[in-house]
Amino acid sequence: MAKPLARYAALTGYIELSRSLALDPIQLMRSVNLDPAGLELQDRWVPAASVARLLELSAAASGRPDFALKLADRRRLSTLGPLSISLREEPDARSAVRLLIRFQHMFNESLHIRLAERDGLSTIRIHVDTGEPMPVRQSVELAVTATYQLLGHVLGDRWHPASVCFEHPRPADDSTHRRTFGVPLSFDAEYSGIVTYTSDLDEPNRLSDPVLRSYARQFLDTVDTPEEPTTTTRVRELVELLLPTGRCTIDQVARSIGVDRRTVHRHLAKSGLTFTAVLDETRAELANRMVTGRRYSFTEISEMLAFSTPSSFSRWFHQQFGMSPREWRKQATR
Repeated sequence: MAKPLARYAALTGYIELSRSLALDPIQLMRSVNLDPAGLELQDRWVPAASVARLLELSAAASGRPDFALKLADRRRLSTLGPLSISLREEPDARSAVRLLIRFQHMFNESLHIRLAERDGLSTIRIHVDTGEPMPVRQSVELAVTATYQLLGHVLGDRWHPASVCFEHPRPADDSTHRRTFGVPLSFDAEYSGIVTYTSDLDEPNRLSDPVLRSYARQFLDTVDTPEEPTTTTRVRELVELLLPTGRCTIDQVARSIGVDRRTVHRHLAKSGLTFTAVLDETRAELANRMVTGRRYSFTEISEMLAFSTPSSFSRWFHQQFGMSPREWRKQATR
């Protein structure tokens, strides 16, 4: 499987920030096989793992666990490249977030964003998967902050989410985090992302110009990326939700959506998928996330992913990722 790539634009402002912290950005970039001259080519693609590794090294070398947040301060909406043109013309915040999710692969293939709305709250979950067992704390914080900034651009200074969550532990000094977000922070959470009120997503985009919106739509029409069917998206979300409960069957998913199992099969088939494929893919994604973190023991993970025994989980994990869960966790936290 090909490793995910990211645009050099992800490192916008990296040279200036590193030098302000007495780091040698050229040496650091070369240590992870990145070409410093490539920063002039914002749309050039490089391994996402190299970008993530560079951010972790820079945070460690500078002694600044808030390195990614400092880097995010130097970003602009235009960092997203051509996509920024369309984002600023979306009619409301929800449309902007959905557009970001639909075209997230245009700027970072390791980034996975999901939007779920329930009981008046909307959760924007953000996950980074570089395809390698490695720490991604800085990459996650950069992605969460960038998404927070995007919503701030759209909604203005009066917008404040309900909370901002991170899967990793709280840093010894979280003053930059509190200053950046200004809302309740949750660390060691079940996911990383932003929780906001659903009504906020209905607020109009203060940047949008209705006259320019049609031109922005025409631009998007030139990008051949069909939107995933709604039913398929909901199946993925429900599988992730139900898998740890031990009740993740196609019948249960169909009942939750309000259709029969044949309808679920039909919608998945339109995307070239099967329920088993979605189940396996989601299980692998959750296993990667849980094993990389240290919140759950391997026994707990095997139970949450519906394996009969920890040993069967370990064998399955080795087949999926080429090493045991213990080895994967050791490399990810090294």
